[in-house]
Amino acid sequence: MSGAHLPGLIHAAAGKRVVCVGDVMLDRFIYGGVTRISPEAPVPIMRRTREAAMPGGAGNVARNLASLGLSVSLIGVVGDDGEGRELAALLGDIEGVDADLIAMRDRSTTLKTRFVAGGQQLLRVDAEDTSPIGPSPEAELIASIADEASHASVIILSDYAKGAVTDGVIAAALAAGDQYGIPVIADPKGLDFTRYGAVDLIKPNASELAAAMGLKVETDQDVDAALMAAQTLLMAKSIVVTRAAKGMSYAIEGEPAVHLSGQAREVYDVSGAGDTSIAALALGLAGGGTVADAVSLAITASGIAVGKAGTATVSADEMITALHMGLRNGGVSYLTLDAAKAQVASWRDAGLTVGFTNGCFDILHPGHLRVLEEAKSRCGRLVVGLNSDASVKRLKGPTRPVNDADSRARVLSGLMAVDAVVVFEEDTPGALIEALQPDLLVKGGDYSIETIVGADTVQARGGTVHIVPLVDGQSTTAAIARAQSKTD
Repeated sequence: MSGAHLPGLIHAAAGKRVVCVGDVMLDRFIYGGVTRISPEAPVPIMRRTREAAMPGGAGNVARNLASLGLSVSLIGVVGDDGEGRELAALLGDIEGVDADLIAMRDRSTTLKTRFVAGGQQLLRVDAEDTSPIGPSPEAELIASIADEASHASVIILSDYAKGAVTDGVIAAALAAGDQYGIPVIADPKGLDFTRYGAVDLIKPNASELAAAMGLKVETDQDVDAALMAAQTLLMAKSIVVTRAAKGMSYAIEGEPAVHLSGQAREVYDVSGAGDTSIAALALGLAGGGTVADAVSLAITASGIAVGKAGTATVSADEMITALHMGLRNGGVSYLTLDAAKAQVASWRDAGLTVGFTNGCFDILHPGHLRVLEEAKSRCGRLVVGLNSDASVKRLKGPTRPVNDADSRARVLSGLMAVDAVVVFEEDTPGALIEALQPDLLVKGGDYSIETIVGADTVQARGGTVHIVPLVDGQSTTAAIARAQSKTD
């Protein structure tokens, strides 16, 4: 299967509700710079420049779910303290997240403080209470699960071993899943995975699986054995193991393990990548996908997350863009406008200039190649706007195009010079250029600056318009005429 259906699952899941119950915490980041070593001890001295805070643990899962376009009911406990109130306020600012947090007077809110310099963590300091939450708070959590599950599509147990995910809470989630026919996903902690019962999906990471099963998980064969042991021991219907740079593996009840590698990416920070992957698994199931579909989405999402600093979230648009880019040569050959806008924004965030050219590209010839190659030589990334079939027919007549839009896009996508293709329905690319706001606009020599659509848009933002000289005798019309003359 090509995976071309995966963006559709993201759209199908949009707005669906997920109940996320578990250990919420506050993540605090203290940023600064290091220029010397302390004279008191061999440790770096960091000069603090700024501070940021965000929800962590199950709170970060909720952030990721909301960013992916889902609606979230977050259920958990906090301390009746400043950190708990700060966390509640942060969650209240996230669109799509409804937080039902029980404030406990005899408990402190879990706080993880990370010190970061030069993009690298120097130290993490944890303040936490991992004692059992007690029968009264547990009863409140159970009541909330029963209430919120009635209009949900997925339930997540986000267990960080801080005391909120009790046996009673697990049983309530499983009962609600059975009652309403919705899947229950567990992100486990500890050595006893049997306590999560007959969840639909359990997602340990590789080291957690190794510790729980007492087996090594270095190779695919090792993971096969560990998953087989887990299948024998656990009631879970499917087991998904995250393996960092090696991708993810999964086993469905009664079936052999499957291994999926992730796309190679530069890793900036792995903080929160597990939360991103559990959110993406929920996204896939909420959208009506299979476990295999959900794992594919999780690989894509976690790959994006580790390319960002801190416990960053991943958006639905980023997911769709990444999926389209990954499929360009295997099923999907062009980006939607929304996906293209997200991709352009990502390239700009990385400091790359974005170029644009457009045309029908009905029969690719040396003149086209000259424009594309020269355009790419002048920018970091090149987007090609491609006239739709209806647009070509209006511009060129009833016998055109010779090749349909998907075929033309596939050919363009295979060129080294082309980084993205976007099909537009209008006669001109004016609206597309306005939406993408490229830094460079390139056209062939049969145009002048005054006649190039979008030139004013690009120049208004300080961009450049460049005209490439024509290659004599090279045009689609001429190519068609030559072909016809040979058959006459």
